[in-house]
Amino acid sequence: MLKIGCHISASKGYYAMGKLAVELGANTFAYFTRNPRGGSVRPLDEADIQKFVELAQEQHFAPLVAHAPYTLNACAADPGLREFAKNAMEEDLRRMDYMPGNYYNFHPGSHVKQGADVGIELIAEQLNQILRPDQKTVVLLETMAGKGSEVGRTFEELRAIIDRVEQKEKLGVCLDTCHVWDGGYDIVNDLDGVLQEFDAVIGLDRLKAVHLNDSMNPLGAHKDRHALIGEGQIGLDALVRVINHPLLRELPFNLETPTDDAGHAKEIELLRGLYKES
Repeated sequence: MLKIGCHISASKGYYAMGKLAVELGANTFAYFTRNPRGGSVRPLDEADIQKFVELAQEQHFAPLVAHAPYTLNACAADPGLREFAKNAMEEDLRRMDYMPGNYYNFHPGSHVKQGADVGIELIAEQLNQILRPDQKTVVLLETMAGKGSEVGRTFEELRAIIDRVEQKEKLGVCLDTCHVWDGGYDIVNDLDGVLQEFDAVIGLDRLKAVHLNDSMNPLGAHKDRHALIGEGQIGLDALVRVINHPLLRELPFNLETPTDDAGHAKEIELLRGLYKES
């Protein structure tokens, strides 16, 4: 069965998110751990979490992909911003221990004219400070489009971070189809080649989830503008090949397309109809 969901607002708590996911035809979902443009976080409600865990078991949910806020920058030039990122990630991971077996995804960060090498060192340093051997969540580095001074624009940059992290078993990658396309990886005409390159550089065993998005931009634009499924430069046929690819088809897919809940429900239904059950 296709493991697919979308980004859902966390404003009403975990159980409400789970119920909405079921209504949308999803069997997983993504959500922001805190205000995506700020840093505030909801009080922890253990009873609500337990209700969600029971619902997720009943509905056979695939792992969730929690998303750190956009304001988190682990390689910021400002030490205060790096400290905010460290504290937020550390708290998020401890909260996620209440829901074992899920993923925590984050944008590696922007080096802000310090250079990619410095950015990579700072990101790895922070991960070494917060990753714990006993944590119950795998942290995912997201593939980036390469706009501005983003770190993670190539598979090699992600591998360089991984190589410097001590708790490597707690680290994986989330592949964003819009980002890799905008980053110059041709998943339309050479998906096999892109995955072979990913395997050679990072290792497919570290690929844990996919953000399934079309792109408004041509290949290699480095702009990161998501489009509705089938309405961008990647196109429906290529994204259907992604969800059916033997190396990807068992992963959780989450839509981050620019639409509302009803729109996501239609995209989920469309993709379910085009998924080839093995």
